[in-house]
Amino acid sequence: MAFRADTVVLPAAVAGEWRQALRASMVPYLFLAPALVWYVIFLVYPMAYSLFISFFKWDGMSPSMTFVGLGNYINILFNDPVSQHALVNNLIWTVASLLVPTTIGLLLAVALNRNIPGTTIFRTVFYAPAVLPLVGVGLIWAWMYNPQFGAINAILKAVGLGDFAMGWLSSYRTALAATFLTFVWSSVGFPMILYLAGLQAINKEFYEAARIDGASALQVFRHVTLPGLRETHVVVLSLTVISGFKVFDLIYTMTYGGPGRETQVLGTWMYFQSFQYYNAGYGAAVAWVIAAIILVLAIPYVRRMAQS
Repeated sequence: MAFRADTVVLPAAVAGEWRQALRASMVPYLFLAPALVWYVIFLVYPMAYSLFISFFKWDGMSPSMTFVGLGNYINILFNDPVSQHALVNNLIWTVASLLVPTTIGLLLAVALNRNIPGTTIFRTVFYAPAVLPLVGVGLIWAWMYNPQFGAINAILKAVGLGDFAMGWLSSYRTALAATFLTFVWSSVGFPMILYLAGLQAINKEFYEAARIDGASALQVFRHVTLPGLRETHVVVLSLTVISGFKVFDLIYTMTYGGPGRETQVLGTWMYFQSFQYYNAGYGAAVAWVIAAIILVLAIPYVRRMAQS
């Protein structure tokens, strides 16, 4: 039986092509490897380690750790009144964030989505507070709320409303609301910009058709503008809810969780437990409660972005 010469060379050629294809397929992973290493070291490992210590009672320094299982999580959700109050404050803050700055941002976007003189200046003015660091914003507004030297009380006294002057951040009735007002001032610009982008993506022919049919301005807003912003609503509402459970900067700089524990949120309570009371295991558990809530709330946003 005769054999052709290329029958012996063929397996080697195939193996060479396979190795070449393998090397080519590995090139993208080689480029990703450095970033992946840093990602694992500085994000994945700390997250996994914090989840690990959340099952222990540990002061964060001593070599001994006492395993408590789900005890920290049970205390947070059922036994610790401060944690429960902090969770309620987070819920109040989140709901208010969905109603107030989002609505104001939408109305500003509608008003500024027109070719009128000064539109660019107004957009810049309303968006500028959103780029300021929240720590600086909190310190500025804390001085404005100062009961003796603050601008708020000075203005009230100047216009004859001195009876309403008070220690806004030291009162149990007004501390959280005063802090939230600062948040509204600093955050309105972000949803405004997102809604402006969404408004500019709506087909102008829809507005023309609505006007030809005799629709009023309110009807146009209800039946054209709001449906056209459906995708933008998902982004704005999802990011607003997520930020509502991540609030920390303003509470820490303006009230430090006080008066008493009145303005504690989960973020500040996590900080106090971990770095003030040296209860690292409990603080890690609070952090993972925040993370779990955010992950659940972020699912609609992630799914919508994956589908778009």
